[in-house]
Amino acid sequence: MTGLPSSSRRVHIIGAGLAGSEAAWQVANAGISVVLHEMRPHRMTEAHRTDGLAELVCSNSFRSDDAANNAVGLLHAEMRRLGSLIMRAADANQVPAGGALAVDRDGFSAFITKALRDHPLIELRRGEVAGLPPLDWDNVIVATGPLTAAPLAEAIRKLTEENALAFFDAIAPIVHRDSIDMSVAWFQSRYDKTGPGGTGADYINCPMTREQYDTFVAALIAGEKTDFREWETNTPYFDGCLPIEVMAERGPQTLRHGPMKPVGLTNPYNPQVKAYAIVQLRQDNKLGTLYNMVGFQTKLKYGAQQRIFRMIPGLENAEFARLGGLHRNTFLNSPKLLDAQLRLRAAPRLRFAGQMTGCEGYVESASIGLISGLYAVAESRGRLLPPPPPTTALGSLLGHITGGHIETIDNGPRSFQPMNINFGLFPPLANPPTRSAEGTRLRGNEKTIAKRRAITARALADLDHWITDHLRVAAAA
Repeated sequence: MTGLPSSSRRVHIIGAGLAGSEAAWQVANAGISVVLHEMRPHRMTEAHRTDGLAELVCSNSFRSDDAANNAVGLLHAEMRRLGSLIMRAADANQVPAGGALAVDRDGFSAFITKALRDHPLIELRRGEVAGLPPLDWDNVIVATGPLTAAPLAEAIRKLTEENALAFFDAIAPIVHRDSIDMSVAWFQSRYDKTGPGGTGADYINCPMTREQYDTFVAALIAGEKTDFREWETNTPYFDGCLPIEVMAERGPQTLRHGPMKPVGLTNPYNPQVKAYAIVQLRQDNKLGTLYNMVGFQTKLKYGAQQRIFRMIPGLENAEFARLGGLHRNTFLNSPKLLDAQLRLRAAPRLRFAGQMTGCEGYVESASIGLISGLYAVAESRGRLLPPPPPTTALGSLLGHITGGHIETIDNGPRSFQPMNINFGLFPPLANPPTRSAEGTRLRGNEKTIAKRRAITARALADLDHWITDHLRVAAAA
């Protein structure tokens, strides 16, 4: 294939949302022809309302645009350096939103639709790809999003031998490790069991008195919750897990005999007094920067979650990398099913992008579309493009998706769930800043700001080196 003219190589992309649109742009701009398949308007989803490409079905915000202090702002900056169409459209259709990047959603979609329609190497085909694509499509990107049509989702499910792709994924909150008060909480596994790869002190434990527990349970039951949409009512829960507030409604002692049971644990700060209930947090990534709240899947609204979960001793000042949620979703168990190039292990001609891979958010979805397009370009030219460094926002997000940052049990991923980009996914700094430019010791918020700025500066420098050393080489015909 490497001997063919660039224009004769063809990549098929299924789905023209943010990820698919971005992938198509990257491939076509590299001189390779694209067939972009979009089933709308012939078949609509429950959420879409137009036939426009990259239609924003929820918020019109791409969140913070602060590349120096915010992880998603850093991802914006990285995508701009990589020639992102999504970011170009967002910048061209920006509306006032303080420090956030928000867009006129109709103008945004129209901009992308025109850019892709006008590109000489992109053919837009309207119509559903019902089931697996034909075998003669040897370089395919599937970017059909969380509302993938049933025939294609079912075909992927059968191919991967996974039990289900569409389900309510009841997601537990994830907390930044350095925001947990360890003068109250402590490390210990229940009964000091070591387990696979464990040390006997693998969980962070937050104790509650009976009064604290009763108050907490009452708050859970009374907290404002997200309602199901009509078209979600027949979707099962993922893996049979229930939201914690649903368990609480089954009786005041239910949680004490479930995820908050206090047995097998001793508070080293007060060993003579047995806790009435204990909340456990388990390490969520290899870096040890993120901990998830065990058994705390929830459909509480975000404001209620932050208020109620900060009632837990040790979590009064908790910073959340991800809040809990419960929604119908379609995504792959990517660390198990995809390789480092986002190809399906069971059928390497199929590469996946966007929310199907296990990322949350407009920008995250588009960024995975971007890298999938670059991977497809390199492959079509008989080259291999190494992933961006894990110190970059794009590289750290890929690490989450492909399993590089996920703690494992028995060689399999532990509770893989979609996630937004956040600083907890980045490797720690070798030498975190401790003093200001004036030489004074950094404390509190100043230290946090300096640390984040050092992470973002490292990321952009490493991305520039990757572009020079790898991307330009792999993209060369």
